[in-house]
Amino acid sequence: MIFGTIQKIMRYPVKSFTGEYLSKAKIMSYGIYGDRSHAFIDKTNKNKHLTITQFPKMVTYKAQFLGEESIEVFPKLKVIASDGAEFDWNEKALVERMEKETNRTLESITYSPTNVPIPAIEVDNILLISTEALAELSSSYGEPIDERRFRGNIIYDRKEMGIKEQDIMGKQIKIGSEVILEINQFCERCMIITVDPITGTRQPQLLKQIVKERNNHFGIYARVIQTGTIYTGDQMTIL
Repeated sequence: MIFGTIQKIMRYPVKSFTGEYLSKAKIMSYGIYGDRSHAFIDKTNKNKHLTITQFPKMVTYKAQFLGEESIEVFPKLKVIASDGAEFDWNEKALVERMEKETNRTLESITYSPTNVPIPAIEVDNILLISTEALAELSSSYGEPIDERRFRGNIIYDRKEMGIKEQDIMGKQIKIGSEVILEINQFCERCMIITVDPITGTRQPQLLKQIVKERNNHFGIYARVIQTGTIYTGDQMTIL
């Protein structure tokens, strides 16, 4: 049975930075190739990852890969700051800028193209968000909600409207002709969604709305069962 169709694919090369839209994506055992593969380690906070929780304006930075993808080495990674300044990931100036803005001692880290671990990848491999859920939330909240707040990997339309997310929990879905995912759990939300991805300002009421309407759940997590390539427009089939 066809459950839905992929509308958008999103990748976040740098943890907590805004990412990039893709027309296709290679699915690795850890999720989308290169997703959260680069990060900042906070030396002043027990070597934990620096995230939007500690520095909300991280989300105003954008990151994108340039060039051919390889399992040996990542392509060149470009970072664009909110003021338009551009950096290569390995530039010392980028770390220095982040340290100045956060008042923290930071170290950049790059994981392997074949293995990006948790907690760089949050909770599970891939996060799926439905366009129906986005539309319902925008309607009840009273204004359009930017999908990038939720940091999903796959934005999809549900085809069979009688099937809800809870109906596929624990089941496997096939995307296109190759990839198989197992739907594992709902995504429990935190303050990160309250941060505007353009300005970095907070809207606490949004989280309160999701707590009230959706038991603080928005989106579903999936584990990769079979790797391959997915494309926008691919159908998602319940196995």
